[in-house]
Amino acid sequence: MSFKEQYDEIAGIARTIFDHPELGYKEFKTRKTVEDFLKKVNPDIDLQSFSTTGLRTSLGSGKPLNIAFIAELDAVYAPTHWHSDKATGAAHNCGHYTQVAIALALYKHYFETKAYEALDFTLTFIFIPAEEYLDLVYRDGLLANGTISYYGGKPEAMKLGVFDDIDIGLCVHAMGGEFAKRTIEINCDLAGFLYKHYTFTGKATHAGFDPFSAKNAYSMSTLFNVALGLSRQQMKDAEKVRMNPIVMESDMSTNVIPNRITVGSDLRTQTVDYMKEAASKMDDAARGSAMALQGEVEIKTQMGYLPFVQDRYLSEFVLEAFQSNGEIADIWNNNAISAAGDIGDLAFMMPCIQIGYSGFTGTIHGDDFKDIDPEFIYEVFPGFLTQVLERMSGRIDRSKLYRRTFAEYEQLLASIVNSN
Repeated sequence: MSFKEQYDEIAGIARTIFDHPELGYKEFKTRKTVEDFLKKVNPDIDLQSFSTTGLRTSLGSGKPLNIAFIAELDAVYAPTHWHSDKATGAAHNCGHYTQVAIALALYKHYFETKAYEALDFTLTFIFIPAEEYLDLVYRDGLLANGTISYYGGKPEAMKLGVFDDIDIGLCVHAMGGEFAKRTIEINCDLAGFLYKHYTFTGKATHAGFDPFSAKNAYSMSTLFNVALGLSRQQMKDAEKVRMNPIVMESDMSTNVIPNRITVGSDLRTQTVDYMKEAASKMDDAARGSAMALQGEVEIKTQMGYLPFVQDRYLSEFVLEAFQSNGEIADIWNNNAISAAGDIGDLAFMMPCIQIGYSGFTGTIHGDDFKDIDPEFIYEVFPGFLTQVLERMSGRIDRSKLYRRTFAEYEQLLASIVNSN
């Protein structure tokens, strides 16, 4: 069956998922849509469940390599998006619904044509929850009761052993913005990030009667924001550093000098080493701001995701497929952006690539994001991915792959959090 023949069905599945967006670890309707489709295609399918909503299945067995095609199930919290769920605020304005549909298109193609039998590797499909780092109060509850150990879906799956027999991770992702030509992207590196929580404390007094003996925590946080702004010129341009401080909690009122305020900020960098360095500079700015106004500050560090450096060796197969493809007009190569994803965590353990694809308009995570070229997304692009996989078959040099353990991953996270 060609992708053109199954286009209407796959596009319909995508629309169903788009119409029912769900936040991470809550993708129960999405999971059922995926499960029902797979069982319809293959009634004897072996589906393994993990992480509340995750699913995994493989085509082919007993082969020397195992390549995972990974699709993300969750939506973003974006209540003002034009097609958000009014009850939950969830919206598919990151394009994950198209990833899932593409994965289903590939599974159906390979199963019904038996083309997977000609591949020299096992092809494993992993539908994974909770890529977006949000809805953290809910996830705190899951952490507290032992349902999960990590906010992100891929780190959680890594802990559970879902990737233990996987050698290579292959992801795809929507490209932001609108393109005049059908376009793909390779080697787009992503930032890593962590969260900082700075709680400034001072001394409360009556704002009119006795402001003289107060220690204003809000003023400390204001000074801290100024310090961060001025410090940006001392941050390396190549690291594409991003900081976004916001007030998370305070006890402010108009007639009392505030004595407690918590400022939270993410910190994004392209490398782990510079993340540590920049975090140290942020901490110094917070301590100095508190000291300047005779206050104190408590600092907490919460790890987000690791930076993602795409595997250049594996991307060569994508470039080769593009050069012989007559349906995709353009390719972007070797960009780095400050967006992040938990694919960076998985890439610490094994080589991974994430191929971008156009076909959208609006801003990713914005209110106006939507697909405008579904034929490219659900018909042309999946066909292109089969060309990539065919070029990989029989040609992967095992010496160019790497493998790290989950214990090593945990050690790296601890070194980042504990260094600040």
